Amino acid sequence: MSTTLEMPSLLETAPETPAYLPAWFAKRQQAAWLRFLATPAPKRGDETWRFSTIKQLDFSGFQKAPATGVNDLIERSTGLESPAAKLIFVNDELVHVESHLPEGVICVPLAEALVSHSDLVQSHFMKQETRLGSAKFAALHEASLTNGLFVHVSDNLEIEGTIEVHHWITGENTVVFPHTLIVTGTSSKVRVVDLFRSADELQPGLAIAFNDLCAGQNSKLDYVAIQAFNEVTRVIQINETATFRDASAIGFILNTGASWARNESLSRLEGPGSRSDMLSVSIPAHLQEYDQRTFQHHVSEGAYSDLLYKNSLYDDSRTIFSGLIFVDEGAHHTDAYQTCRNLLMSDTCEANSMPGLEINADQVKCSHGSTSSQISDEEIFYLCARGINPANARQLIARGFSVDVVERLKSDDVEELVLKFIDKKFDHVSSRGA
Repeated sequence: MSTTLEMPSLLETAPETPAYLPAWFAKRQQAAWLRFLATPAPKRGDETWRFSTIKQLDFSGFQKAPATGVNDLIERSTGLESPAAKLIFVNDELVHVESHLPEGVICVPLAEALVSHSDLVQSHFMKQETRLGSAKFAALHEASLTNGLFVHVSDNLEIEGTIEVHHWITGENTVVFPHTLIVTGTSSKVRVVDLFRSADELQPGLAIAFNDLCAGQNSKLDYVAIQAFNEVTRVIQINETATFRDASAIGFILNTGASWARNESLSRLEGPGSRSDMLSVSIPAHLQEYDQRTFQHHVSEGAYSDLLYKNSLYDDSRTIFSGLIFVDEGAHHTDAYQTCRNLLMSDTCEANSMPGLEINADQVKCSHGSTSSQISDEEIFYLCARGINPANARQLIARGFSVDVVERLKSDDVEELVLKFIDKKFDHVSSRGA
């Protein structure tokens, strides 16, 4: 039976845009609020929500809250050893910033960029259509956001090192709307890592996050999202990437936390020679559910995209993957791949995969596929014969299953950071005999 969800009273009235922000942004927020109200809530019969647990969209009782415990969270915001810049947000409020970036880079809170670089933000802010199911929540995000990260790299400038950003949720039933907008100029290079965490393990939170990534001609843009909220927090994260002629973009998502996470990733290849790598590692346990929807949109001819998602599922956890490679008319000589692999670490976990292709051009190379399997007895026996106990053997195999995705980041310090969060999750499930 189809069930329509009654929308929660997350915000009963339209959010007010601060008077110091530009008029165009205020109009965007007002229009977004009306669009949020007018857009129907997802329902069980919607194809874009197939296999999803719709009741997770009941966000009643969540509210914005001021930042608390700031000094402690600044102390806990450890990541890379020597980041090029470091920003810390608590409940969307910037509480700490340090930077060693050269001239020609704008790396500031979005609230500041809206004032000091208004035209630049306007030309890139939320330009793509949200088409993977969460249009209503993208509108809520646009209407409600107050801050985030803005990065713009000038032409012919390559940033050494990585920009590291921490997003904390503190307080019970707190909602945050983090936004990341990154723009690279011609022949430039930048890497950004977003870390999403909860101040404690017991208080429920909600994050409705959005990423705008725009890779200019012949540039390289790498983006890494580490989602490690507590297991009573819910997340909707929408990622939209545009790559232009000869540009390269990497979008990597790690999911270890949250009770429920919805990731929607759309990559639009808009120039010949452009490349998009869409990567993800997810390690759900207990009753965690990770729902991932992707869209590789080949607009231009001669572009390349490659998607590799890997899930290691424990206990009664669930994953959903639905991906589509869409090749426009005239996008000849497209080269596109899509792979989702699931490692089933229990007899009661559930992995759902729905890869797809739609090709409207000639002379293309496209493939898609999904696999689900358990660890073979032969692999366990091989490691046990070398003195490794069965529990550790299973953990080693699961870690190795994830590592080849992480290695595609091609940055030693970022790979090390990602693996710390992966190992922490594997240690957690191993310590309780998963």
